[in-house]
Amino acid sequence: MEEVIAAGRLTVDGRRAAVGQRVGPGERIVLDGRALKPQFEDKASPRVLLYHKPAGELVTERDPKGRPTVFEKLPRIRGGHWIAIGRLDFNTGGLLLFTDSGELANRLMHPSNEIEREYAVRIRGELLPAQLEQLGQGIALDDGPAKFDSIAPRGGQGSNRWYQVSLREGRNREVRRMFEALGITVSRLMRVRFGPIALPSSLRRGQWRALEGSDLAALIAAPEGREGLEPGGPPKPGSQARPRAGRRPRSR
Repeated sequence: MEEVIAAGRLTVDGRRAAVGQRVGPGERIVLDGRALKPQFEDKASPRVLLYHKPAGELVTERDPKGRPTVFEKLPRIRGGHWIAIGRLDFNTGGLLLFTDSGELANRLMHPSNEIEREYAVRIRGELLPAQLEQLGQGIALDDGPAKFDSIAPRGGQGSNRWYQVSLREGRNREVRRMFEALGITVSRLMRVRFGPIALPSSLRRGQWRALEGSDLAALIAAPEGREGLEPGGPPKPGSQARPRAGRRPRSR
């Protein structure tokens, strides 16, 4: 190609091209009198992965004890690396998002943007009305008061009861600590939504999916719009909201 350019056979916008010259989508490139239409990679939109984290994985790239990490399941990315948008503790599963954009990750995680997180919580026994009210009004924790924006019963079997809760913070183990402050142990915890993105019921534990189209656009816009629930309310544990059109789940 360098020989072709040196021979003057390639022009850019009617001018002779030079070796090493950069060209963009808006420029007309002609080789031997024939217009070329090269494909340019779109760098405007960051890449985002939706991952269904199983309990028992760490949100870290390496663990000195050799425990499994979420990054082991993700596809390799050339010339960059995946950044986790928030964290889930070792025993918590559900929706976890990754991006190759540090700027997007920072915006989505910054406390001032108040991106809503939603969780399915399983406990033993039922919450009393006074406990429901307290969780909605505020619980005193070591690092300051905390409360749920919403909390609703979602049924259950035997002595196990599910609750759907939402909040706009991402403090360490915050959901578990709020229940523990009332003397209640959480036996299972799953994140089912982050901002406008819900965990698809078709995405199995340990699988990932690329976020695309309108879903990706909604996530990018979430810090400006402070996305909350979409019409239709929160998904129920075990039957999360169906994803919009996209690719089938892929796993590595």
